[in-house]
Amino acid sequence: MSDFSITREVDGPKGRYVLSHPNGSGELTYSIASDTLIIADHTDVSDGLRGMGAGAALAKAMVMDALAEGVKIVPLCPFVNAERRKHPAWAAAFST
Repeated sequence: MSDFSITREVDGPKGRYVLSHPNGSGELTYSIASDTLIIADHTDVSDGLRGMGAGAALAKAMVMDALAEGVKIVPLCPFVNAERRKHPAWAAAFST
């Protein structure tokens, strides 16, 4: 996987993970439903990052933060939902 720089931004009821890389950028947006529940809305990466694992890196950042903070994720975003299925070890981060 490439060396990505990922930051998290929160603005009221919305948040996003922002990925920076010399080949482009990406983001994973989410909505904050409560103190313990977020909804993964959308993931998008630049064409220059396709196939480099940028989307997976964004999903992993969200999952690791959710696990550390005791927050559950509702994977409305099809990409995040697909990543959830690929990584059974992440199950504790998702709302059932």
